Amino acid sequence: MAKISAVSPLAPAAFPSLPVIGGVKFATAAAGVKYQGRTDVMLATLVPGTVVAGAFTRSSTRSAPVLDCQAKMGIASAEGAAILVNSGNSNAFTGKVGVASVAAITAAVADACHVPEGRVFTSSTGVIGEPLPHERITAVLGSLAANTKADDIAAAAQAIMTTDTFPKGASATVLIDGKTVSIAGIAKGSGMIAPDMATMLVYIFTDAKIAQDKLQSIVSAQNEKTFNSITVDSDTSTSDSLIVAATGTSGIAVDDSVEFSDALHSVMQDLAHQVVRDGEGATKFVEVNVIGAATDADAKLHAMSIANSPLVKTAIAGEDANWGRIVMAVGKSGAAADRDLLGIRFGDIEVAKNGWRSESYSEEAAAAHMKGEDIVITVDIGLGSSTSTVWTCDLTHGYIDINADYRS
Repeated sequence: MAKISAVSPLAPAAFPSLPVIGGVKFATAAAGVKYQGRTDVMLATLVPGTVVAGAFTRSSTRSAPVLDCQAKMGIASAEGAAILVNSGNSNAFTGKVGVASVAAITAAVADACHVPEGRVFTSSTGVIGEPLPHERITAVLGSLAANTKADDIAAAAQAIMTTDTFPKGASATVLIDGKTVSIAGIAKGSGMIAPDMATMLVYIFTDAKIAQDKLQSIVSAQNEKTFNSITVDSDTSTSDSLIVAATGTSGIAVDDSVEFSDALHSVMQDLAHQVVRDGEGATKFVEVNVIGAATDADAKLHAMSIANSPLVKTAIAGEDANWGRIVMAVGKSGAAADRDLLGIRFGDIEVAKNGWRSESYSEEAAAAHMKGEDIVITVDIGLGSSTSTVWTCDLTHGYIDINADYRS
């Protein structure tokens, strides 16, 4: 089993208090899929009328659970629904055996929770290429279905962890026409994190009332600015799944509500940042801002090139204000750039201006910024008005320690 370090130094002080979402109940169990002595299966049940939207990895080797969930998105139904998640085994690169495992689990959940199989969404996370011992999961489904609780979301967050060092949760409430709409979400993710989306599982629940197509549109748009704007190691998982369920129990319609969209964004961004803060071996949280790019696409390319560069990330780990590595990353991105127009800042410290080291540059001030836990890098491309912000972490030996023996 991979060596899991102590809780990340970038972790929040505690798991947050999340609001109870009407129409959602949770249960967890220790099925022994891979891990011993801990919960590793989570069930969430959803009331009839719940609408579900999602976003998934675009990996060409995505897992059987991902393909099954994608096929079920957008199907309208007035019946109840359920989400079943296991950790320890991703059921990816498992061929027909993996498809059979999804079918067996889906059928068992449908029977235990009295919902249609087409309304059962499953996710698996963990080791790739090992058959999923799904009978261990189906064996605990009766107990799971009989013991769901509305206030058990924290336990659900714990059960879906793999190499995570802390459970991740976030919430928001928003007043719409004087009435409160609540949103609560949980996530797992620590390594194999890069856009498209990441080795992440994310489940967000709201009591808002909204049409499925409207919810899907909001989720897709906000995903680009949150989970598709983080990277730990540039590796795209086979298993990424983001599922958002709106139960409608508040009775408050939010189809065209900017306030609801903004609140959902805040929850998604909070969870995305927590994933980066739990990056395998991470000691620094890094925000990369690119401004002045020729196009939005170029801005994102530059930002991700910087955020994914092993040389940039190891310099940050070593608290080295090596701005030459930023220049290198911009130059290799493939997006439009002009060496003689570049400007670079570390925090508030101007490092370079118009393609040359700034006259006001202070090595001591830059080094002081690099010693903090939260690092901000801003690069002005000088060619236009497009911008992009992405988030990453440093690259330390801890990443190697965790991943060198992940399957053992």
